[in-house]
Amino acid sequence: MTATNSGTKRGWPTDETPADPQTVLAALDDDACRAILEATSDESLTATELSEQCDIPMSTAYRKVEKLADADLVEERVRINTSGKHATEYRKCFDDVVVSVADGGHIEIEMTKPDAGTESNAASHPAVAGD
Repeated sequence: MTATNSGTKRGWPTDETPADPQTVLAALDDDACRAILEATSDESLTATELSEQCDIPMSTAYRKVEKLADADLVEERVRINTSGKHATEYRKCFDDVVVSVADGGHIEIEMTKPDAGTESNAASHPAVAGD
């Protein structure tokens, strides 16, 4: 039997600091990262499960989830097992990422996070990159 700790170690910053646009774009440009995002869109998975499901080596799975966590695209949680062996699991934590180029060539990224109350009221997390 497993349970998930509701507090996240990583994921959306609590101080509302936006993710770095270059970090987000680099993660989204990575094939393995996109495969992990697809795999974690409906369920939380451990690195071992991601390695198997995405057909990538374990070391790659760990590197890619770290990259995704740094970009605020996945959240990390602890899966508590009654056997006493706990595991870290990962889950996609956004609905959409919108990229635009603003005046002066600044890249802006807006992420919408699923809202616990309703699907139509997603919270935005805009980020802006300088020259």
